[in-house]
Amino acid sequence: MPDRELEGRVALVTGGSRGIGAAVCAELAAAGAEVVVNYATSADAAEQVCASVRAAGGTAHAVAGDVASAEGAAGLVTQVESEIGPIAILVCNAGITRDNLIMKLTDDDWRAVIDTNLGGAFFTCRAVARPMLKRRAGAIVTVSSVVGVHGNAGQTNYAASKAGLIGLTKSLAKELGSRGIRVNAVAPGYISTALTDALPQPAREAILQQTPLGRLGDPADVARTVRFLVSDAAAFVTGDVLAVDGGLGI
Repeated sequence: MPDRELEGRVALVTGGSRGIGAAVCAELAAAGAEVVVNYATSADAAEQVCASVRAAGGTAHAVAGDVASAEGAAGLVTQVESEIGPIAILVCNAGITRDNLIMKLTDDDWRAVIDTNLGGAFFTCRAVARPMLKRRAGAIVTVSSVVGVHGNAGQTNYAASKAGLIGLTKSLAKELGSRGIRVNAVAPGYISTALTDALPQPAREAILQQTPLGRLGDPADVARTVRFLVSDAAAFVTGDVLAVDGGLGI
């Protein structure tokens, strides 16, 4: 792909202040996009992502907004459209975990994960759909998970939210495709982040044994895949779920 293939496009990345989201912001900015680093509470981390993007010659803005609420998502989209520019790219990455076995999983932990991971994507996609439809252009990527495809013990809430994202993605691709808007998902496997860094060594070894490529993924592996999906190189790709899991799902 060209080095600056996203030049002149505004890219909104929810949950962009850390992990995969931060890597996506850096990658899209490197491709020329004007990146909006959305965050709910991590203002300092979002500003650090912006500073890193700017140091590399890119353009980035940190914008607060809790996409887990309809009002927060709508306000975020309105602010970006009015203050920064028309949103050409949306990456729905905001997500949390509240792991436990189902008999110990509380109502609050269920709702928090569903509301943030799935509700946040729904609210943000709904808010951005109208202006994208008017412009007859746009690219949306949701960040699902290998857990949403295959499930995982102790993560019924997380798995349900990530499986829901796949259904959301495929349905939106059918709804919006006639207006030139593409919607795809990535399904990362085990990626080296703060969450996986905290895994006990035996658990890490078990994951590596199940992964044909024999390593954990890097956030940049996911970010490069997102960059492809929102670029013109993927102009005839929509409704797809692209695994970035080192072969774990084989």
